[in-house]
Amino acid sequence: MIVRNIKDIPGTEREIATDDWTSRRILLKKDGMGFSMHETVIRAGAALEMHYKHHVEAVYCTEGNGTLHDLESDKIYEIEQGVLYALDGNEKHILKAKSYMRMVCVFNPPLNGDEVHGEDGAYPASEDEQRYARAL
Repeated sequence: MIVRNIKDIPGTEREIATDDWTSRRILLKKDGMGFSMHETVIRAGAALEMHYKHHVEAVYCTEGNGTLHDLESDKIYEIEQGVLYALDGNEKHILKAKSYMRMVCVFNPPLNGDEVHGEDGAYPASEDEQRYARAL
């Protein structure tokens, strides 16, 4: 059984921070659950262009509001407390925070914990995915 308190994560290797967001990685690949779970806070005014090429992600907003712009369909969605969105097709998107936002994010495959977005807006492929791609 795994029991963690989010209050114990700040200042540890499970917390990754940038100028626009802070991610507290509650569950990681090494925890063996088959997915990772994070609490991410996004600063008001941030506009994050992301494209998870190697992961699917579900995001549940627990605080704040903003917009999600699906760059593939050109649709814009209002995101507020209680709204979930799932990037089940690796959609390239922009999340704009109108206010401070708190999100619960789940990734598959799970993250190792030290990932940050690359220039293309994606997290890098996992070692397993890289081995699979080389085998093709």
